[in-house]
Amino acid sequence: MHGLCDALGNPLGFILTGGEKADCTQAIPLIENKKYEAFLADKGYDTDAIVAHVRESGASCVIPPKRNRKVQRDYDQELYRERHKIECLFGFFKHYRRLFSRFEKMASRFQAFLHFAAALQWLK
Repeated sequence: MHGLCDALGNPLGFILTGGEKADCTQAIPLIENKKYEAFLADKGYDTDAIVAHVRESGASCVIPPKRNRKVQRDYDQELYRERHKIECLFGFFKHYRRLFSRFEKMASRFQAFLHFAAALQWLK
């Protein structure tokens, strides 16, 4: 499950994939056609394609560079501290046993309950 949230921690979108899919493969589809001033993500999203896509949209890219990157780039460490909001969102979803235990075997049903839990987060 790959997710996107706003600056307040409210869910904006989700993409369901298999467990072996890398996080960076789903970042561009999640942020396409969305307006944002900054894109905060962890080192798993540090790819040239994502950085270029974010910069083309006119937003700042707040992703710490991987250790093995040849050219280390700077990022706003103060703003990066706000990344905990997506972690808190996934922590909120873990309160729903049906989601974290994956009782739903069909992706459509799992996604339906995920959207239900996301709606509850918006109402909070």
